[in-house]
Amino acid sequence: MIEKLLYFQRNSYSPYSNYQVSAVVVMKDGTEFYGVNVENASYGATICAERNAILSAITAGYKKGDFFELHVMVSSGKIGMPCFLCRQVISEFFDQNSKVYCYNTSGKVETYTVAELCPYPFGEEDLK
Repeated sequence: MIEKLLYFQRNSYSPYSNYQVSAVVVMKDGTEFYGVNVENASYGATICAERNAILSAITAGYKKGDFFELHVMVSSGKIGMPCFLCRQVISEFFDQNSKVYCYNTSGKVETYTVAELCPYPFGEEDLK
């Protein structure tokens, strides 16, 4: 997985922050979707790698409950964590026990469950 994350990180469009992020979403059937961060001069229009990969899976016809695990790598010596916008989307589509693997470019990895990353999720039950 590290090689894929490093490969796709090169496609990041991050001229403002120089902070490249790549993500791989693995579906329960083994299909993989890839994403990178795409920045914009209007920062609010920026999309994170995690959401890019998740939305690619949705675009391909996958649904909530089809997601198995997520892998994320940042272009720094530090382990990168999904932002809170991404955590909201992750909690919408992944099971609470799904694994999220967070890497640095040296291959160091930390593993979390969605429940650990999102201990107080906001979901459809909150809208009723």
